Amino acid sequence: MRSCRMKKKDSELVSYLLVTAGTFFMAAGINIIYEPLSMVTGGFSGIGIILKKVLEAKGGFSLPVGVTNLFLNLPLFILAVRLKGGRFLKRTLYAALCFSVALLVVPSFENLHKDYLMAAIYGGVLNGVGLGLVFSRNTSTGGSDLLSTLLNHWFPGLSISELLIIIDGAIVLGGMFFFGMQTGMYSIVAVFITGKVSDALLDGLKFAKMAYIISDSPAKISEEVMRRLDRGVTGLNGKGMYSGKDKNVLLCVVSKKEVVRLIEIVKNADKNAFVIVMDAKEVQGEGFIEHSAGY
Repeated sequence: MRSCRMKKKDSELVSYLLVTAGTFFMAAGINIIYEPLSMVTGGFSGIGIILKKVLEAKGGFSLPVGVTNLFLNLPLFILAVRLKGGRFLKRTLYAALCFSVALLVVPSFENLHKDYLMAAIYGGVLNGVGLGLVFSRNTSTGGSDLLSTLLNHWFPGLSISELLIIIDGAIVLGGMFFFGMQTGMYSIVAVFITGKVSDALLDGLKFAKMAYIISDSPAKISEEVMRRLDRGVTGLNGKGMYSGKDKNVLLCVVSKKEVVRLIEIVKNADKNAFVIVMDAKEVQGEGFIEHSAGY
């Protein structure tokens, strides 16, 4: 029981560390790349960039993006508590606050080269890595993600993803209106890269390998896999249609780096074993990615 509690605490600590790192990656992309070039890629940070630039040009004073992000999120969290309950906010509140702090802490530099293509690439990578780390813990930084989730309560005919596209699309269009079509088009490129990088990161974290093993020595193979790899093995009932004999088919899921050792174990136990190795898109459970309540 104590060991389980320790593992849970360690997992929770890792989650918060990954979320923290992710928010700082995102803040670096916004403050160092997007904000100096007036590139609006959606989200409340995009609204913050628009307000900051417009106020600097019209009012002569600057409103930090992190402050705008924080104040826009506050009413959403209050509403979320009323609609969904406090548990709904579990990790999102921390992520949103951490993101706002990161936006205030990470310095912004004037970009003298104004290379929008490189900005879209590097900003997209930084934001993609940050989002991937945050999403890997099944949470978000609030903003348009949380807004779309709440709006779904009143507009159930539209999915959360559709509402998110509408909200972020409107913010990007606002950036085009204030800062020009060229900047807006490069912002869309940045959004595309962000999505691809975050998806690739998430796939890399969740991917595992699934092996089907057909052998005349299933007990020996199972024992060796459980002892040497510390992985569970499931026996399935099968039948060889050519031989007409009943067979035990072993099912085992391992990480990508353990595949070579698994095959070595199988071949040492039974050189005639038939092994099929496949990609497992997502694996949840002991020893693999644990999904905890994100909100």
